[in-house]
Amino acid sequence: VQLQASGGGLVQAGDSLRLSCAASGLTFSQSGMGWFRQAPGKKREFVATINWSGSPTYYTDSVKGRFTISRDNAKNTIYLQMDDLKPEDTAVYYCAARNSMYYGVYESQYDSWGQGTQVTVSS
Repeated sequence: VQLQASGGGLVQAGDSLRLSCAASGLTFSQSGMGWFRQAPGKKREFVATINWSGSPTYYTDSVKGRFTISRDNAKNTIYLQMDDLKPEDTAVYYCAARNSMYYGVYESQYDSWGQGTQVTVSS
């Protein structure tokens, strides 16, 4: 399984970014997917997750209303639209895949991980 995350960068507070994660080597349309992030000096934390079909979705409280997870099963890709970015969103963002059709909020529920993409939000 390969998960290739992209789309990170350096932005200012209030800006938007869209992360992408292209998957290969798995039956993507039958995989629950998620995004996690790790800020400097902190543990990796859950951000968002999505079921095989595109719904339901689930978010950590700090990003609700600002981030949107979606997927295109025809392209084997998930996305994370991040709006109204804040300095506290600065982190390396990782996509992950489950050997299950359903979403998951815990790291232990995921079987494959991408390499991460850096998001830096300046104030």
